Amino acid sequence: MKTFTLLENTFRRKLPSHFSSQEEIRMPEAEVEFFIQKYTHPGNSVLDIFAGFGTTLFVSEEMGRIPYGVEYDPIKWQYVKEHINESYVNNIVNGDSRQILQYNFPPIDFVFTSPPFTRKEDLDAPLTAYEAKGTYSDYLKGIRYIFYDLQKVVKPNGYIVVEVGNMKNRETQSVTTLAWDIGYEIAKSHHFLGEIIVGWSSDPLRNGEEGAYGYGYDHSYCLIFRNSLYS
Repeated sequence: MKTFTLLENTFRRKLPSHFSSQEEIRMPEAEVEFFIQKYTHPGNSVLDIFAGFGTTLFVSEEMGRIPYGVEYDPIKWQYVKEHINESYVNNIVNGDSRQILQYNFPPIDFVFTSPPFTRKEDLDAPLTAYEAKGTYSDYLKGIRYIFYDLQKVVKPNGYIVVEVGNMKNRETQSVTTLAWDIGYEIAKSHHFLGEIIVGWSSDPLRNGEEGAYGYGYDHSYCLIFRNSLYS
């Protein structure tokens, strides 16, 4: 398995102006295309459990896959519904991925997602779109249970790719090993195959101090799992 790739951290789809302050948390289309091409075939179903601005769904549609998604934020959810092909409007759910089994998705071929990021010192709840208070421990526990339930959503031996980065606090220089902590939790219910490091060559939304990816780095990790522990 190739363990490193270099991609441009740029976006083809322009968001409405009321989203401008949040554009930095999107996944570039090139990243989604890379993994959909690698792990799926035309006609396969692709699920993003943290759909955000819908990049995974839009790219899946463009590449002849069937998109599905869950998005907690009703404004983002509405945006995706308004721009996805009408054939797939009902495939995007405004809901909580911690309740994934309630949404009656068909057996899914491939999951590509990026969870909301947080640092160990933050006192918010990323899985509620940061609307509530919580701890880093609560967050990791939520991730663990979401992916445990995904065993029943993803087809046996289906692939799951999770894009995540470690988090550096610019003020204290302390590092939250978010990528490794999330990988540890997911590996409790799925077989960990390794990671592909994505190096980012540019990002017009960030300055050199932040790095091309942000959070103090110029790369992120795409953690590769296989749903081989559930039958």
